[in-house]
Amino acid sequence: MERLSIAPALLFILIIAGCTPEPSSVLVFSKTEGYRHASIEPGIEALKSLGEKEGFNTTATEDASLFTDEYLSQFSTIVFLCTTGDVLDPTQQEALQRYVQAGGGFVGIHSASDTEYDWPWYGQLVGGYFTSHPGNPNVREGKLLVVDETHPSTAHLPKEWIRSDEWYEFRDMYSGIEVLLDIDETSYKRPEENAAAEPRPIAWHHAFDGGRMFYTALGHTSESWTEPAFLDHIWGGMQYTIESGRNLNYAATSVRPESARFRKTVLDQNLNEPMELEFLDDDRIIFVERPGGIKIHTLSTGETSLVATLDVSYFGEEGLMGVGVDPHYADNNWIYLVYSDANREETVLSRFVLDGMKFDRSTEKRLLTFPVDRDKACCHMGGSIEFDQDGNLYLSVGDNTNPFESDSFNPIDERTGRYHFDAQRSAGNSMDLRGKILRITPKADGSYTIPDGNLFTDPAEGRPEIFVMGNRNPFRISIDRHTGYLYWGEVGPDAQNDGDNRGPRGYDEINQARSPGFFGWPYLIADNKSYFDYNFSRQRSGSLFQSAAVVNDSPNNTGLKELPPAQPALIWYPYGKSDEFPNLGVGGRTAMAGPVFYANDFPATDVSFPPYYSGRLFIYEWIRGWIATVVLNENADLVRVDRFLEASLDLSNPMDMLFGPDGSMYVLEYGKGWNSRNLDARLSNITYNGGNRRPVAMATASKTVGAAPLSVNFSTEGTVDKDGDRLKFAWDFDSDGEVDSRDTT
Repeated sequence: MERLSIAPALLFILIIAGCTPEPSSVLVFSKTEGYRHASIEPGIEALKSLGEKEGFNTTATEDASLFTDEYLSQFSTIVFLCTTGDVLDPTQQEALQRYVQAGGGFVGIHSASDTEYDWPWYGQLVGGYFTSHPGNPNVREGKLLVVDETHPSTAHLPKEWIRSDEWYEFRDMYSGIEVLLDIDETSYKRPEENAAAEPRPIAWHHAFDGGRMFYTALGHTSESWTEPAFLDHIWGGMQYTIESGRNLNYAATSVRPESARFRKTVLDQNLNEPMELEFLDDDRIIFVERPGGIKIHTLSTGETSLVATLDVSYFGEEGLMGVGVDPHYADNNWIYLVYSDANREETVLSRFVLDGMKFDRSTEKRLLTFPVDRDKACCHMGGSIEFDQDGNLYLSVGDNTNPFESDSFNPIDERTGRYHFDAQRSAGNSMDLRGKILRITPKADGSYTIPDGNLFTDPAEGRPEIFVMGNRNPFRISIDRHTGYLYWGEVGPDAQNDGDNRGPRGYDEINQARSPGFFGWPYLIADNKSYFDYNFSRQRSGSLFQSAAVVNDSPNNTGLKELPPAQPALIWYPYGKSDEFPNLGVGGRTAMAGPVFYANDFPATDVSFPPYYSGRLFIYEWIRGWIATVVLNENADLVRVDRFLEASLDLSNPMDMLFGPDGSMYVLEYGKGWNSRNLDARLSNITYNGGNRRPVAMATASKTVGAAPLSVNFSTEGTVDKDGDRLKFAWDFDSDGEVDSRDTT
């Protein structure tokens, strides 16, 4: 058989960074996936005429596939003209986001705010989402009030502008907008329509994420596009955004990296319920498997070795659950394991010596042990270990409570003999280590001390090891090494819907603890949504629990009755679509918290993540199979959640993740099957290439089988270079090392 080889060579690089679009090029985009306004076509014609008058070129399209870096970079501003619904797929969303971040302008007209509800970045760009407008009739005369008399979109208008339109109302208004026009609701609403007492925004602008945005809710009617004052309003807003889009800079670190520059590589697979991983040194990754396996993967050789198998109780969710590496491992060879004792009903946190590839069982030092109820209490073990920058060890522990006989709400069954079904005995009990995140300082002799700043300083009030209480199943935790803040994913209960006289539906949570605290379970959930104090004996609900004054009066409680004020979650989402976080999807839920990335913590390697992600918390979903980044401001307050590699990343139940010494991401994937070894259970590496990328060479043959003599047409069709480089081709048909042809076909 003849061997075919293709040798591409780099000739030139297409550089988008720093390109300067024509200052008079405007893209008008009017795709609709919902209601279609009759004013779209008159609007396009009016904008074209406006362009002829003011000296800019207008391109109108409803083809979202044109949303690429190369295409959008030729425009100074993009106008979303009465778009509705989900008009862009994730790849096209990326192109628009990169365009704005590179300095591009954006204009939203009327129902541009009725667009992309599941994309939080877009909602902040536009400034808010449409909720409603009056009906019967929907178009009414109203009074507009000019707020900014100097902006080019309003400078020509009278202080009070009377006109007819469809007056939108909004939700999720972005705090960074600068209002241009207010609408006086009393000027158009009937008495029974509850007009707002004060005028509210109806047009605004802001500098956002590198670019400039102008939005006006005006423009519902076709007649609007014949009004000189309205056209000047639109042109003034366009001028403001065009000024931003004159000099696009895609090379800025504030521009979202192209998804195509990330690559996922599988390092090992067919693992047996992998749970948690850590780096031992620059070349070795240790990870554990729930049945007891302790494995080391060596990056330089690509080999994975089983160094030991720990004898553990493999019941319910128990087993070998977590691993931690001592901050001074290079000197002391200490690792920490949290596991279920095979002979006693106990969870154990122990230290062992791991010297090279030798795991020494005889060196075990038990730091912590606490009881586990295995009879009927099947679930929620937690088991994540992390160290902070001060050498303190954090350990997450689940509430060890059976969730299956509480109608999927909060298990607070206080009946005699039902303590397995009462999380008040564990998560709500200040004298119990279950349902907590613990913080201790390990000592050389195998004991530990209590660092300053834990939740309880008086041992009569609570266990001194407790840093956070009120947890259901804090499965994966991480610590921001710059701020010291603790993050974790909290796996929530299963109720699909809110229950009358029971409380809220189930939510998973991502939590942030800047200091020790109580996080609500089993009394509150999500953003402190309250459960009812349900009496299981009488099957009757009492009052709602109050976040500021939760009382644990369960007979199974051995700790404080009056608990600290409950802290709300940072992020929360149910089985169904979340109003607050719609881009997190729907379906099963298992929230996990990954690391906070800082580019300056890692060397500038050819695989390290780019500075764009600095200061972002990476979170991930075991069931839904996604990774997202949490954008935080300088005070570590939530800004929004962005999906990561939404269109291209394939994950099989991510179980743990971290950034390695090279600045790239390492991920443990559990696999799709539960409680079993899975072929798709993997150790994977996600890298970033910020430089020139190799072309993807393709060769096809018109015939692959036939009797000699045989004529075959070969083609390089399908060969691509994602950097736009010009390619050369070399064919070697007889495997003699000599080039037989340089043609593309």
